[in-house]
Amino acid sequence: MSVTDSGNDPSIDPADLAWVQHQLGRPPRGIVAIAARCPCGCPTVVRTRPRLPDGTPFPTSFYATCPRLTGAVSTLESSGMMREMSERIEADPVLAQAYAAAHEDYLRRRAELGDVPEIAGVSAGGMPTRVKCLHVLVAHSLAVGPGVNPLGDEALAALPQWWAGVCCRPEGSDS
Repeated sequence: MSVTDSGNDPSIDPADLAWVQHQLGRPPRGIVAIAARCPCGCPTVVRTRPRLPDGTPFPTSFYATCPRLTGAVSTLESSGMMREMSERIEADPVLAQAYAAAHEDYLRRRAELGDVPEIAGVSAGGMPTRVKCLHVLVAHSLAVGPGVNPLGDEALAALPQWWAGVCCRPEGSDS
């Protein structure tokens, strides 16, 4: 499968699609937009259709592609941040309400791209009641900006400058 027959929006710059393929190590599927870029200009988050070209439901509307970003987020996940955030959601009704609003925002934005009954009401990352994937929450925050997903914003603020020093291309890459 090439980047041109993967159900990607034809308006996306082919160079961006090629870069995302390089980042992922496979052809990207169902991309409708580059939703966020690293400060170095490379794609960081893509926005995807709620149903992949092969018919598979895909609830992850905002998908982090930058290997340096995903590596940094994985480090946060391994630190116990997800468990701590989930505990705070249970204990703090204001935070729980804001996180539920982030869930509704995610669902609304995905619905803009199509209706997939199999994933109705299901957002991503554990929203609205727990945190099970910081990658999704960070991608959501990067794509839509601060103030929408409080825990995505918090995780993003806890990250080091993953882009600092060199371009965010994968380690050992010549391109």
